[in-house]
Amino acid sequence: MALIKKHTIQEVATFPKFETLEEAISYFEIHDAFEERKYAMDEMVKFPGGALYLVEILKDISTGKAVDAEAASTLSLMDPLEAPIEAVMELLKLHNAYIRNLAIGVLQDYGEAIKYYIVKFLIGDDRDLRIFAINVLGDVNFPESRDMLVELLESESDINVAMTAVDYMAEIGQPEDIPLLESLKAHFNHDPYVEFSVDNAVRMIRG
Repeated sequence: MALIKKHTIQEVATFPKFETLEEAISYFEIHDAFEERKYAMDEMVKFPGGALYLVEILKDISTGKAVDAEAASTLSLMDPLEAPIEAVMELLKLHNAYIRNLAIGVLQDYGEAIKYYIVKFLIGDDRDLRIFAINVLGDVNFPESRDMLVELLESESDINVAMTAVDYMAEIGQPEDIPLLESLKAHFNHDPYVEFSVDNAVRMIRG
């Protein structure tokens, strides 16, 4: 008996067209399947405020790594001039190492565009934001990170900010930076914390 080949019709998923950001968010929230959620996230960035919602997704520990990775990937592909850079930087304050690493990757993809925000924090009056900016410099390994830290250390008066910078200089500093680092001991009245941090940084730079 001859075999009869049966033809099967492959179903092609169809997705709705969203008229508003709210519709895309609602679709994302009522669906659990990855493909539907991915489609919704891809569409969100077409609306004002959609990228900020992707940042909120990354803050939500219940969404899962696949969705988080897709949200980060979508943010990475945005024009840096339109991306919510400051909101992405805030993700680096989270305890979740996976999300922090995703945020670092996004910021690296934005390249030169993040420099403005780092400089804004570095020259601001808020000590905590200056420390945060230093951490961002260290995390994203910006080409100008060392130069920016050197410039900060030449005028920084807050011991905690300065020593945060010194910790990163231990990793990226050059031998020519050692005199500046040594000068911090006198600048901060030979504080034991400063002496320990500077000595450690100098030792690591010298190898």
